[in-house]
Amino acid sequence: MDQQSGDNSPGPSNNRPSDGQGGDQRRRSYGTMIILGVVAFALAMWVFYNSSPVNYGSSVDYSFVKKQLQNDNIERVRFQQGYITGEWKEIPESPKGFIGKLSRKFNTALLPEPMRDNEFVSDLDKKGVQVESTPTAVDNGTQLLIWILLPLGLVFILWTIMRRSSDPFSSGGMMGGFVRSPARRFEKSDKAATFDDVAGLKNAKQDLQEVVEFLKTPKRFTRLGAKIPKGVLLVGPPGTGKTLLARATAGEAGVPFFSINGSEFIQMFVGVGATRVRDLFKTAREASPCIIFIDEIDAVGRVRGAGVGGGHDEREQTLNQILSEMDGFQQNETVIVLAATNRQDVLDPALLRPGRFDRHVTVDKPAREGRLGILKVHSRQVPLAEDVELETLARTTIGYSGAELEKLVNEAALKAAREDKRTVEMVDFLYAQDLILMGAPRDEPLELKERDLTAWHEAGHAILAWCQKGMDPVHKVSIVARGRALGVTQLMPEKELYNVGEHLLKARLTMMMGGRAAEKLVFDEFSAGAEDDIDRSTRLARRMVASWGMSEAIGPVSFRQSEEHPFLGKEMHTYREFSEETARLIDVEVQKIMQEAHAKAVQLLMQYRDKLDALAAALLEAENLERDEVAKILGDRPFDTSGSV
Repeated sequence: MDQQSGDNSPGPSNNRPSDGQGGDQRRRSYGTMIILGVVAFALAMWVFYNSSPVNYGSSVDYSFVKKQLQNDNIERVRFQQGYITGEWKEIPESPKGFIGKLSRKFNTALLPEPMRDNEFVSDLDKKGVQVESTPTAVDNGTQLLIWILLPLGLVFILWTIMRRSSDPFSSGGMMGGFVRSPARRFEKSDKAATFDDVAGLKNAKQDLQEVVEFLKTPKRFTRLGAKIPKGVLLVGPPGTGKTLLARATAGEAGVPFFSINGSEFIQMFVGVGATRVRDLFKTAREASPCIIFIDEIDAVGRVRGAGVGGGHDEREQTLNQILSEMDGFQQNETVIVLAATNRQDVLDPALLRPGRFDRHVTVDKPAREGRLGILKVHSRQVPLAEDVELETLARTTIGYSGAELEKLVNEAALKAAREDKRTVEMVDFLYAQDLILMGAPRDEPLELKERDLTAWHEAGHAILAWCQKGMDPVHKVSIVARGRALGVTQLMPEKELYNVGEHLLKARLTMMMGGRAAEKLVFDEFSAGAEDDIDRSTRLARRMVASWGMSEAIGPVSFRQSEEHPFLGKEMHTYREFSEETARLIDVEVQKIMQEAHAKAVQLLMQYRDKLDALAAALLEAENLERDEVAKILGDRPFDTSGSV
């Protein structure tokens, strides 16, 4: 029957054991049951034999026991199931007719009820004998039956559990829920996410719309011989909305959605992860059409047999089972696997080949329109003041992910709530933006010399961003210490760049050297505050030389140096594909570019020394300068119509 018509019965499975394998398993189970039954029966008989009063010590006549009582030779007695059992103080001589020697313990039958000897009990009390009584409501035959049935029942329960655990498709088994898949199942509901809840990501939603059509009307594609894709890999930086996009795909299709993290497959015991994979895919087949979403698949899908210490047995077996299950899908089983990762480079090639994850959907950071849509989505329930301009926030948040934009709205709302405001104002959003970029302000103020150094340092950055063509306008300059930074110069990009030229890169290097150059120009010394500037600019200059061919002495050659982490399942050591002489030449060219940038920074700061001093003085007075205040101090940017300085 067609799966789309409503039949949810599981399709045929290619992974069930054959009849021969099943027969061997049943025979082993029966043999185990027989052995356990024999052992249990023997144990029951042994317990019954030792617990019966007939087998307690030596059997003697009642008259002999009474005589020993008169001789004060009984230490303790017990009335048990129609017998008297006890222990002698000293072992007496054997009575006439008794074969062998008496033991320390004895037993004798009680007299029948009509002949009960009441004086015997009185004599026990007089002699100070310890008396115990164990009444029983069943006879020996009934007790024997109980001792046999209880262990046999236990054997039957154990055998049932073992038989269920021998079936790899069993949902229970001896390990119980430990081997069951921990995937969460989400059914179709009125609150299900849809593509309307995913702002931006237009191209990604278009790619996944076809998956929705596959799930809704599979016959439309299969009747022409098209194969339904088995896997879709969502690739993108953290916080870009990969999980939300997967949920929206399931919501649009109106099908069950199974969600699990890649690390939830991995356990201490080898084989548990593979069993969980089998259980997950079996459940998905029964609920098809549906979507399985594996978040952070790189936790289980890394390259096999690589990294420090070689492969990980449990992880590799789990990955092998995932590969096997995806290959085992029938074409009429409309089960699609969505997976998300931000480390596509460490995934095993077998996971990415056609037939497994057929489609790769890039979920990148949103552009301006996407950021505006995300801000509108997250501010639906937030009362905004009239001065809030989401378009301005979208322009000034280039490079933000969806998660960072959500945090921006939330931090602004938290600040407004702390101040008991009725609405969230633009100043709250600006505070939240500073909090995300720079961290919270420090409690302790800077020393006077540190404030002076920081003021001219940040003023140097701002001047070189203002006077160079192609640099973004200065948005904010601050000497308030936040996090690890003593100050910050924030630029506001006017447009989003996807390719950068050599001239703009050198202008950025010059701007990075502006703080250090200003310190030397004003105070005739360098400070340790330029450490981050030097580090970032050096890495940029090295990429210009070794990766982008922006050095005449070396030319357009890429000199690759591996920087893979050995624990990510890639290369075991760092190596380079060039000679020592080439490495020395690269270092020389990097130093040359850095020295040129520093020299140009000093030259420009000397040219605009009056602007530098004015901006630094304003910073020492106000500590924070916004874009309009900076523009008022510096004036128009020194470009003519051709853009030359």
